[in-house]
Amino acid sequence: MENAMTAGAADEDEADTFVLWVLIWSELAAFGVLIGAFLVASLISPQDFAVARLHLKPVIAAVNTLVLLTSGWQAAVAAGAGASVTTKRRALVLSALLGFAFVGIKIYEYGTEIRFAGQAAFHSFFELYFLLTGFHLVHVGFVAIVLLVVAWKPRRANVDLVTTLWHIIDLVWIVMFPILYLV
Repeated sequence: MENAMTAGAADEDEADTFVLWVLIWSELAAFGVLIGAFLVASLISPQDFAVARLHLKPVIAAVNTLVLLTSGWQAAVAAGAGASVTTKRRALVLSALLGFAFVGIKIYEYGTEIRFAGQAAFHSFFELYFLLTGFHLVHVGFVAIVLLVVAWKPRRANVDLVTTLWHIIDLVWIVMFPILYLV
């Protein structure tokens, strides 16, 4: 009887892992398409994209990058093998709060940039910029809420799932940041 229960738990863990990887690869594919579209458009209109980039705020984006990476560090603390339930909860809540800070900073940044989006020469740049960063922003906000839900009852499988997804969101931003702000 015990072997059957152990086998059932192993099958369930395998299914959870499979679903997690399907989610991760689908997210990477979606962001890959958006980043690819941005890169292609920047090759088609390099001058317009170069001038439009001058209206971005790379310092604000760099600070926001540090906020997101610090949040990812707290997610890693929560997922640590020796982390107590209290440590997991605290780290998950801090990670979520930093995620919400990222959202707030990004919305502030949007406020400084939105006035340039209506200019005809910059239309393609800002359309793709807001689509790409907005899609990422929705992911940050949603997963930050999930981090709080998991913090309430931090089961190992749920902590692993949400922190892995959070790290993918970090990874996507690390790729996006230089493409959008520095290239």
